[in-house]
Amino acid sequence: MKVVVLGAGLVGGPVAADLAGDFDVVAADASTEALNKLKNRTDIKTIQADLSNPETVAQLLKGADLAVNAVPGFMGYQTLESIIRSRIHAVDIAFMPEDVLQLDALAKKYGCVVISDMGVAPGMSNMLAGYAESLFDRYDQLEIFVGGLPKIRTWPWEYKAVFSPADVLEEYTRPARLVRNGKVVVLPALTEPELIDFEEVGTLECFNSDGLRSLVHTMQVPDMVEKTMRYPGHSELMRVLGHAGFFNHEPLEVEGKMITPLAVTSKILFSQWKLQDGEEDITVMKITAKGMKNGVKKAISWSLYDQYDRVGCVHSMARTTGYAATSALRMVAKGLFTEPGVHVPEFVGRHPKCVQFMLDEQRKKGVVYSQSITTA
Repeated sequence: MKVVVLGAGLVGGPVAADLAGDFDVVAADASTEALNKLKNRTDIKTIQADLSNPETVAQLLKGADLAVNAVPGFMGYQTLESIIRSRIHAVDIAFMPEDVLQLDALAKKYGCVVISDMGVAPGMSNMLAGYAESLFDRYDQLEIFVGGLPKIRTWPWEYKAVFSPADVLEEYTRPARLVRNGKVVVLPALTEPELIDFEEVGTLECFNSDGLRSLVHTMQVPDMVEKTMRYPGHSELMRVLGHAGFFNHEPLEVEGKMITPLAVTSKILFSQWKLQDGEEDITVMKITAKGMKNGVKKAISWSLYDQYDRVGCVHSMARTTGYAATSALRMVAKGLFTEPGVHVPEFVGRHPKCVQFMLDEQRKKGVVYSQSITTA
């Protein structure tokens, strides 16, 4: 079977590498730097292409059976639409700001199976949240805490971008949607900071971000929150930059030229946040679902701690995001999930056999979700 991976960056490159051997893999990207990291792989065909052009994407997909949408979020929707119009089954990890379910009717029309947002968070977090629904008689609360971090903390940011830097800034600027007392609440990103302890890392801070995504509308849970985690102090720096206007989209005149503060901020931060080859990172996540089962209050948790792969030289965020996507692609290829349409991960979570397949596939690669159940 032929798989086209659209986007060969920090995550897309390792996705292509993981699929090679099981599939005939083509990796496409506009960046020669990204593609050069795959140049020694004789089992991967690389193509330099402008993926912002729908016609180019359609040409790349000719003869393909499956696709992975790993482009940056701002071009994710139109890329996924091109995949669907090409009648190709797909797994999407672009994490676009648009409502991906708007493409559901189109996917059904063309008979395409699409699993969207299938990374680590959103992705595995949503899938396990959906799976928890089958474990309760009444589902009361959902909490998701997740962070991708450099293993070594360096001043002043104590952070490196373990995925697209443009998407990182989205976490700091896009309003966060929560559910409280059964109602959707919208708060600014970076609000309600709190400290949380993890055995492997120590104390981290977490803050509101828009990570619930589709869960806000697909799950009938009265209280839900997703928070992003960083080393203590980082979110305060981001709040200061935001308050001072460094994330604004409105252009300012500077020496006769119109430029947005966000463009300047991005240019400065991206060079300082770039995760270098061989620079180690970690991924930490905890999902806690609470509810009632047979009259007893229960809490079901899944914990993840993952590190940079020194042998394969693969960053942890690429492992946890990418291997979730490749597991989902293998699941579709094997015919375990066959329903046409656009499916967010919590829909996959309604199928216990699919959940087990996803967990088993990632465990083979050392990405392990540890489950615990406690009673009140």
